[in-house]
Amino acid sequence: MTKISIIIPILNEANTIAQLLKYLIESSSRENIAEIIVVDGDSSDKSIEVVSQFKDIVLINSEKGRAKQMNIGAKNASGSILYFLHADSFPPKYFDQLIIEEVENGKFSGCFKMQFDCNHWWLKLMGWFTQFSWPVCRGGDQSLFITKKLFNEMGGYNEDYIIYEDNILIKKLCQLKQFKVIQKNIITSARLYKKHGVWKLQYHFFIIHLKHLFGASAQSLYNYYLKHIKF
Repeated sequence: MTKISIIIPILNEANTIAQLLKYLIESSSRENIAEIIVVDGDSSDKSIEVVSQFKDIVLINSEKGRAKQMNIGAKNASGSILYFLHADSFPPKYFDQLIIEEVENGKFSGCFKMQFDCNHWWLKLMGWFTQFSWPVCRGGDQSLFITKKLFNEMGGYNEDYIIYEDNILIKKLCQLKQFKVIQKNIITSARLYKKHGVWKLQYHFFIIHLKHLFGASAQSLYNYYLKHIKF
């Protein structure tokens, strides 16, 4: 039977992870879920303590780095479908059945269209654009489902990228025409926009995309992120 392994990389998500885990358990069918795997990247808050309170959750420790964390989660997954999810993103109810239906129809990877939990007009517009299949509209906060077979064939996430790892993999999947945007909303947090300001953060994200387009290295992208966003 087709089953989904949900993989959630976290770093200091004590304030959000419990709500997400409860939601995932309540919003999916047990028969469709192989396991929920939380991969902690050496959190310094109470994330591990919070996750440990959920008896059916698989908790794995890892080096910090989303690509590394997600790859480790994939290696430990028993499901035939992998579902990578941010700790602050909530997929639509019955997301598991929606994913399984797409895979059974021959779409072996994809995501949901996205809506921010914020009414700022620009963020609403950005969310609206995620309904389209264009690679430029993609990002990890829309989540990613992919068969384990295809994930392994693609070599997993490129661990050279500390940021932008989602975009690198999704771009390859779109080129293979193996990607489907499910027309149901995943609700994701706008907390980073609230912290830095919508226009300031959007500008820096645009520069990161532009730098990658013109051949910047993975380390160069990360250095820019450290300097302008993660401070």
